Amino acid sequence: MEWQWIYKPVPNETSVNQLAEAINVNPALATLLAQRGITTYDTAKAFFRPSLDRLPDPFGMADMHKAVDRLVSAVSNEEKILFYGDYDVDGTTSVALMMSFFQEYYPQILYYIPDRYAEGYGLSLAGVDYARKEGVKLLITLDCGIKAHEPIAQANAWGMDVMVRDHHRPEGELPPAHAVLNPQRPDCPYPSTELSGCGVGFKLLQGFCLQQGLDLNEHLYPLLDLVTIAIAADIVPIKNENRILAHYGLQAMNVQMRPGVKALIELAGMSTPISISDVVFYLAPRINAAGRLAHAHDAVKLFLSTKTEEAQRRAQALHDKNQERKQVDQSITQEALAMLAQQEERNSTVLFKDDWHKGIIGIVASRCIEHHYRPTIILTESNRKATGSARSVAGFDIYEALHECADLLDQFGGHTYAAGMTLPLENVPKLQARFEEVVANTITPEAQTPQLEIDLELPLAFITDKFYRILKQMAPFGPANPEPILVSHNLTLGSAPRLLKEKHLKMSVTTADPQVGHLEAIGFNMAEYFPLLKTGDPFSMAYTLQENTWRGETSLQLRIKDIRIESLS
Repeated sequence: MEWQWIYKPVPNETSVNQLAEAINVNPALATLLAQRGITTYDTAKAFFRPSLDRLPDPFGMADMHKAVDRLVSAVSNEEKILFYGDYDVDGTTSVALMMSFFQEYYPQILYYIPDRYAEGYGLSLAGVDYARKEGVKLLITLDCGIKAHEPIAQANAWGMDVMVRDHHRPEGELPPAHAVLNPQRPDCPYPSTELSGCGVGFKLLQGFCLQQGLDLNEHLYPLLDLVTIAIAADIVPIKNENRILAHYGLQAMNVQMRPGVKALIELAGMSTPISISDVVFYLAPRINAAGRLAHAHDAVKLFLSTKTEEAQRRAQALHDKNQERKQVDQSITQEALAMLAQQEERNSTVLFKDDWHKGIIGIVASRCIEHHYRPTIILTESNRKATGSARSVAGFDIYEALHECADLLDQFGGHTYAAGMTLPLENVPKLQARFEEVVANTITPEAQTPQLEIDLELPLAFITDKFYRILKQMAPFGPANPEPILVSHNLTLGSAPRLLKEKHLKMSVTTADPQVGHLEAIGFNMAEYFPLLKTGDPFSMAYTLQENTWRGETSLQLRIKDIRIESLS
């Protein structure tokens, strides 16, 4: 994929120098901080030293007082409570969070996760009926429910109170629930609008603890590992409250790892300390494999495992499902790319095949974007309906695009860059035409080319152990606080490039400056640069910094993002 390099604006030099002097860092690091809105000693202190004391008051969220009062009443009256979660990572961690918090001292709890294939996404009538049969008096939805008007009305008719706890965009009137906790509500003044679903659940428990006088450090904060897994997997912005939660969640995960997570990490071959990107690329796919190819309650049971042997058995089952998922994913992706090869050039991709695996199509949509960079919907047939997953490109709101197609859909929901939908089979051709029209009329030229956002141009001489030690304190990295991408120019090879497993590029780089030594660099799936580099021409390289440990030795390594041969530019 050919990237367009976009350089972030360079902050005011005076402000940068003042910040550099105030916190005793070099101007390059001060520039990276200023680009993130950190321009004073106080904002730098808050950034580098996140504090749980700075979490916003949960009672600032609309309906929180009502929700906490109802939860307290249910516990006081020993009512049966059901936690109803979605089948993805955000949903399963939400269920595990609530169960972990309550199970030690309140036995009247149970949980329910819908079957992806039999019930589909969200609060189902089957789930509500299960709650009725179990004698549930309070049903709390987790990471779903904001559009579940009919099931909630049915629950009300059967004498249940429903509390919706969601973070997806509302559409029209709110559902007829006892309380609706959702920072995306237009009337919600809560400052952190982009919490994960599990994060909204955390706020409910925070409010519960405050009202009941429970010690947060003892009862709630040790569960932040689950919140952090959801933050990473759901790709929410890691800024403000999310950054504080992720910071302490990673600490909890690395210091006292729950048995299920520990077993999964070992199977994935991961080393500690665990980072946000580790969760995204190694843990989340294995956790999601439960809901994709089996049932998501397997993931909840893994999170709740307390014994090592049980945790290892459940982790192995998810690991095996993920291996199966990879094979199915590869097969469907090849079919989808073959279909695209037969199509004329378009602004969007909408593909349908009735036998594609429903649990895999979201991954396939992302794979298609890697080859054909445009908003993409992948559809299959399920229960005599077309069901699909949509993925977008940077700068294009796919939720709003689907809103323009709402008359063709039975239901849809999601976020700016990912969404799901169900529609009549006969409407698939109409959706293909309408979605293409919407995209063609609204997408900008900038959103049609993949962009690599460069933080800073930096001579290779600046890359030192001290520079990296400060840089990594800017973590956790993720959306809204991305790992800084640096560019160095006029580089030459320090050693001959070689290929690892015939697809990964490995080499060392240097410059003409005799004071600069060699730095190791690796580029995953970048074999296409191998013959170009062998010419020996100088090149520019975009990269991030990381530590590499090999045979007990740890050294700095450049993680290559892109290379430009200067003679070809």
